[in-house]
Amino acid sequence: MRLKTTTILAGAATLAAAGLQAQSDWRPSYTLYGDPGLIEMPSGASDPDGQFSLTFGGFDLQQRGTLSFQITDRLGGSFRYSRLDEFSGPESGATYDRSFDVRFRFLDEGRYTPAMTVGLRDFLGTGRYSGEYIAATKTFGPDLRVTAGLGWGRLGTEGGFDNPLGVIDDRFEDRPRQDDAFFEEGGTVSTEAFFRGDAAVFGGIEYRLTEELTGVVEYSSDAYARESQAGTYDPESPLNFGLTYQPRENYILQAAYLNGNTLGLSATFTVNPNDRPTYGRRDPAPVPVAVRAAEVRAAQTWDRGRLPEATLRQLIVDTLDTEGQSVSAVELTDRQVRIRYTNTKYRTEAQAMGRITRILTQALPPSIELITLEPVRAGIPTSSATFRRSDIEELENTVGASQRLFERTQFSDAANTDAGLVDVQNDRPRFDYGIGPYITPRYFDPDQPISASIGLQFSADYYIQPNLVVSGLVRQEVVGPEDEASSGSALPPVRTNADLYGRDRNPTINRLQVAHYGRPAENLYSRVTVGYLERMFGGLSSELLWKPVDSRLALGAEVNYARQRDFDVLFDFQDYDVWTGHASAYYDLGNGFHAQLDAGRYLAGDWGATISLDREFANGWKVGAFVTRTDVSYEDFGEGSFDKGLRITIPTDWTIGTATRQEYSSTLRSLQRDGGARLSVDGRLYDVIRDSHPSEMQETWGRFWR
Repeated sequence: MRLKTTTILAGAATLAAAGLQAQSDWRPSYTLYGDPGLIEMPSGASDPDGQFSLTFGGFDLQQRGTLSFQITDRLGGSFRYSRLDEFSGPESGATYDRSFDVRFRFLDEGRYTPAMTVGLRDFLGTGRYSGEYIAATKTFGPDLRVTAGLGWGRLGTEGGFDNPLGVIDDRFEDRPRQDDAFFEEGGTVSTEAFFRGDAAVFGGIEYRLTEELTGVVEYSSDAYARESQAGTYDPESPLNFGLTYQPRENYILQAAYLNGNTLGLSATFTVNPNDRPTYGRRDPAPVPVAVRAAEVRAAQTWDRGRLPEATLRQLIVDTLDTEGQSVSAVELTDRQVRIRYTNTKYRTEAQAMGRITRILTQALPPSIELITLEPVRAGIPTSSATFRRSDIEELENTVGASQRLFERTQFSDAANTDAGLVDVQNDRPRFDYGIGPYITPRYFDPDQPISASIGLQFSADYYIQPNLVVSGLVRQEVVGPEDEASSGSALPPVRTNADLYGRDRNPTINRLQVAHYGRPAENLYSRVTVGYLERMFGGLSSELLWKPVDSRLALGAEVNYARQRDFDVLFDFQDYDVWTGHASAYYDLGNGFHAQLDAGRYLAGDWGATISLDREFANGWKVGAFVTRTDVSYEDFGEGSFDKGLRITIPTDWTIGTATRQEYSSTLRSLQRDGGARLSVDGRLYDVIRDSHPSEMQETWGRFWR
């Protein structure tokens, strides 16, 4: 039976290589593991670039939640959190497991070629699901799709045979044994096991019965060997059968009959940052550009008797305020205007500049040709952009206007350029506050896999000067986790005793600090913050950043003195204190990718480095991953072996369709431990200033005309 099925699938793969034109509009389905594929087996297809998928799937003994992201057109990854009942034996209870996948499509589907992908399941985790594969997928006409592949590890346990890679190197013939001791800590990359040991064939067929319903037949190469050995699960057949129902493009449901004796279910939700969920923008249209008559463009001055400078300055302040732009200073000459402003409304600086220049073409005297805009962040000017008014008049509503205008705009630093500016009065309040609900989720605790702290919070900012601000955050928890987990750490408990903070449910002062921002020299930015910096630590934080306006590279240094706060999160401190600091390098890789390296000392006194890679979309979505390795051993670090995680930022304007600078950010760590823990400081310089520099604005310059 197994030999016959394998032969059929091998034949299907051969047929796939000579198939008809690929049907690119048929997007992949998702497995019970949450990656693109059939039922449990992966496929050679991949998601559209930038797509997220969230899958909840499994069967009675194993339930999995998987977040997948198509990092680039060819590269995809997944993070999975699983509950495995009786994995080690009938009386072993439930085990919670974290794992990471990565896959790369190295061949596109064409007229005669299948899409082909190589992938690693659970390459960074405990290894309970670890397996490697090469899969090929070919579409025939509008309704038939065939997949065949070769698997190793867990994907090489059903009908396995000698590894064909053994002809290259005999080390591929044997795979390291994974026992209970191996599974205990996890969190490391077992490269010595990749593509080693027995291999096995898998595959399947998908047939679209209707536009919404697809039938799936799959031959699985996963024999559930570990579970069978433990006596908790006994597959009767390698064949799986399923129905996939997709009522909408972003919702997929699947029911499957697994291994001849088990029912499996999954539900998948997808979202792509490149697709807007609302029907168009709700912002009012920008004012049209006012084109000057040819006879007045050459004027060298304007009549200050009819329009005094003070009146014009106030007119600029008032009109720009209607667009959410808070003007702090203006310089006027016969031929030029220079404006310092704070963008309080638009997510991108490019859109703010576009709205400002349009308004100025309506408000300025005809003689003013040059418009210089200096965005301000944290009370300090961060860059300078100079436009020719005639370029604005010429390029509006022309093909390629965004790129052509960007090339004509002159960008420079705005440090030490106060001469000529006149401070103006605006309506921006010196005191700002807000009150509302909050929810702080917590993930992956073995006792409570998903929990949250829910309550009310009060936040306030008082601007002593534009670049000197007192800020605070007070919270009152209403609902939260009940457990008080003990640290059990070999390191100072700088993070693992987080559950002990605020457990009496009284109001807590999560942050109360004074921050000063400055421009000590050209291309240099500074920050000094003192106070109760975060929920668990207070102290002093100082930072210096070198970031030329026209450079993709930035370098920074940060030094902190931190002391651990008392568990009531009010004014007292505990005895533990530490000096920490990092040297940082930031680089804009282009195409929305940003890399960051931080090297130095962490809160537990350990030394090491953190590498981060983020992808940022033009519409404000940000997705990133980070890994920290320090001189703490895997054993002393504890479960997870080292700090790592994912982070995501979703802009509010993407969801509601109206302009706002608000956003929601969340970090997913496999497990928060004490090693590699960094002080959490609000307002670090790189993120404060970079979105007003041309290397950043170029990615979103298309919004200038919106």
